[in-house]
Amino acid sequence: MKKPKKKILVIDIGGSNVKILATGQKDRIKIPSGADFSPEQLVPLVREHAANWEYDHITMGFPGVVKHNQIISDPVNMGSGWTEFDFHSAFDLPIKILNDAAMQALGSYEGKKLLFLGLGTGLGTAMVMNGTIIPIEGGHLPYKKSTFENYVGKAYLFKSGQKRWEKHVRNTVSILSDALQPDDIVLGGGNSKLLSEIPEGCRLGTNQNAFLGGFRMWEEDFWI
Repeated sequence: MKKPKKKILVIDIGGSNVKILATGQKDRIKIPSGADFSPEQLVPLVREHAANWEYDHITMGFPGVVKHNQIISDPVNMGSGWTEFDFHSAFDLPIKILNDAAMQALGSYEGKKLLFLGLGTGLGTAMVMNGTIIPIEGGHLPYKKSTFENYVGKAYLFKSGQKRWEKHVRNTVSILSDALQPDDIVLGGGNSKLLSEIPEGCRLGTNQNAFLGGFRMWEEDFWI
């Protein structure tokens, strides 16, 4: 007898908005977040906006370090309290938590070895190889006088302009590609759409891939 298909709610947490989508729904819902946004605010807002949706499992993409289904550090662009919060009890449902770049990488995966670079407030990085997610904090690696993130993040783009920002994006792609030797490179995040030219060997991802990754987390037949 076949197991009933899981009905999944995907929560994609960002510094400006939280985006949610459930199995069988066509349109995502955006919920404003912000600098003081906390998990105590998140749970009731998600419950309210998803009240008319059916779901029995949850995937949550979080903009920070996640290990063994546990948030390790509070995000730099939101409030505190994320590391101690018990999301399983708060939602009273099975929940899988992973880094938001890893979730989008999983949704972008088409086989072999994928490197995902998320160009947003900072730099989200992750790999997927043979269906296995490998979260990496590549944005925090040293580059020039600081880190990759500080040269390809949103603040640098606004401060130094498009031309200089794109130069550092190309350098970042080249260096990380040489080090990690991926077969496929996906550029995601809101600022990837601003690139005047896509670096060689790369393709653009879509925000929809984050939700696809969230759904795939519970699909046993996805893993290869």
